[in-house]
Amino acid sequence: MIRVLIADDEDMIRTALAALFRLEDDLEVVAECRDGESAVTEAQRLRPDVCLLDLEMPGLDGVDTAAKILRSVPSRCVIVTRHARPGVLRRALGAGVSGFLSKSRPADDVAAVIREVAVGRRYVDPEVAADALSDERSPLTDRELDVLRAGARGQTVAEIAASLHLSAGTVRNHVSSVLGKLGLASRQQATIHARERGWI
Repeated sequence: MIRVLIADDEDMIRTALAALFRLEDDLEVVAECRDGESAVTEAQRLRPDVCLLDLEMPGLDGVDTAAKILRSVPSRCVIVTRHARPGVLRRALGAGVSGFLSKSRPADDVAAVIREVAVGRRYVDPEVAADALSDERSPLTDRELDVLRAGARGQTVAEIAASLHLSAGTVRNHVSSVLGKLGLASRQQATIHARERGWI
């Protein structure tokens, strides 16, 4: 029996998947969670074989949730998303996720992927994989990416400067360079842009 944890903030999707999986002879749903934090807590408590995680959840997103789970529990994680961006795929694989697929796939396909990863295989939606291979590389320098990464939780310029041992003026210069290269108006937009492409 494959023990499965489902985390999705959309009640209808989460409960529908759980109901469908309960019809399968070899799948047992051990937890249904509404957000990443509760998924981490329940995974540590229940130690499921596979955690099926929505990418877009409040607080911790699916990739960050998977990374936390995988640091403390010998589970396998599968990310599902409506917006299968290539950069997010790279981020997910870097975090150790075993499966990545679109929410547009039928429930039978999701169950099949759970079975695949439960026995140690990996699965990546072929369309997302093709997009990832052709996706653009970052035009930003390593230091510019460090600044975006350090400020990803909304830290001030002074806080970023302190964490990177730079002056506030140097951080502002890096942010200005990033915005110019990406043609964006704010550091928050740049951070989102970089995350979606898997640069940070």
